[in-house]
Amino acid sequence: MMITHDTRCALDAVVDLLNTAPEGDAPGATDSLTDLAALQAFVTRNAISDVGTLGDRDLASVRAVRTRFADVFAAPDDRTAAERLNDLVAAAGTTPRLTDHDGYDWHVHYFAPGASVAEHLAADGGMALAFLVVAGERERLRHCEAPDCRFAFVDLSRNRSRRYCDSRTCGNRLHVAAYRARRREATR
Repeated sequence: MMITHDTRCALDAVVDLLNTAPEGDAPGATDSLTDLAALQAFVTRNAISDVGTLGDRDLASVRAVRTRFADVFAAPDDRTAAERLNDLVAAAGTTPRLTDHDGYDWHVHYFAPGASVAEHLAADGGMALAFLVVAGERERLRHCEAPDCRFAFVDLSRNRSRRYCDSRTCGNRLHVAAYRARRREATR
């Protein structure tokens, strides 16, 4: 699947945003997007362009967009995902325009000039997710299969076989546990 640089960046930002939410009702689950400093760190980490001074309204709006992205990931079928994405992108006032900035060649921004950070995320992230739905690749929107982790990720592997948010942590931890369990059984 061919994914352009700007689409990949938007997908990465969506995943990062989703993973700031607490993981369900698990004990100790915390929201890591609770204040303006955390929002600024998110914006910086994801190199989100054209963002002015952030305020409390931005924090609340970004958290609302996060919930809407989670609803897209949780959609039971493509039609429901498409409806949710249509609503999200329309509410963001999507205005496609070509741009080249920060050393990147021509690419498309879907947010309107002067858009809030939430509108920016909803427009660019919503369109990136829409591209996956259009390509028949919605099953690439996943959650980690590790029993103690439910982080979101987009499986961009060639054969759609990725199971863990990070193979170095969740994947490796489960493989080591399985190996040790086999070793214990073999010594009995």
